[in-house]
Amino acid sequence: MAKRALTAPVIVWLLCILQFIAFLLFPPASFSPTSQEWWLPVLNALMAVLGILQLMVRRSVQAWPWYILSFAHGINIISRLMMLMPRATRNVQGVLRINGLYLVLTVAAMLISAFYLRYLEVHEVRMTFLSKRGEPKTSS
Repeated sequence: MAKRALTAPVIVWLLCILQFIAFLLFPPASFSPTSQEWWLPVLNALMAVLGILQLMVRRSVQAWPWYILSFAHGINIISRLMMLMPRATRNVQGVLRINGLYLVLTVAAMLISAFYLRYLEVHEVRMTFLSKRGEPKTSS
């Protein structure tokens, strides 16, 4: 029942639009011009936009849009793992403090990306984009 609900055409389209949340979940300081990590969510979001446009607008039947979406979510997980240890603590007046906001946002973004890595491989989700009216094809 849950699989059927998650593969309904309206839910598939909605979840594909909402996948950008995983890329943009960073503390506000990460998007400052002096930060060196602002380009990563932008790059991941651009890759996802490219894949989504191919699937939702152009109705591409090729496999590469699916690969680029999975690649963007995989890079999101890997890059956040690489930045986790250096950013897990911050120096406040000479005392190391746990950066709770960063930790929570990083774990949440990695879990969301892991969900999308699995979700984008579901057969019914892919069939929703291949059908002309947004309804999944069924084999007779």
